[in-house]
Parts: sequence; structure tokens; C-alpha cells
Amino acid sequence: MYPAELDKWRVSCTTALAEPEDARASPQATRADRKCIKELGRDLLRKDRALAETAALLVFSKNVQAH
Repeated sequence: MYPAELDKWRVSCTTALAEPEDARASPQATRADRKCIKELGRDLLRKDRALAETAALLVFSKNVQAH
């Protein structure tokens, strides 16, 4: 690393730490984000189960055709 890079990094970190409230999300935004994440998780779980069921049916149908 070069001294200029260290100075730039130090200034960037100091600036970021000087005003933490600006970077922090509001409680409403945090709640909305949690709700969205929860909904996306449910949707992903539903799709994962549907995919597993489809794969199982496909394997089952192939096994039935083979016998």
C-alpha cells in the first residue's frame, strides 16, 4: 500500500464514522425491509418445495416407465 492510499482510506473512514445517523436506515425502513425479506423467504420456500415436488414426480414417472 502507498501512503496516499492510506490517507485516502483514513479520510473515507473518518467521514463515514463522523455522520453515522445519515447512513443508518430509519426504523420504518428497517421494518419494511424485514417484512420484505420475510415475504421473499416465504416465496423462496414455496418455490423450493414446488421444485422438489416436481423433481420427485419426474423421477417417479421415469421409474414407472422403466418398469
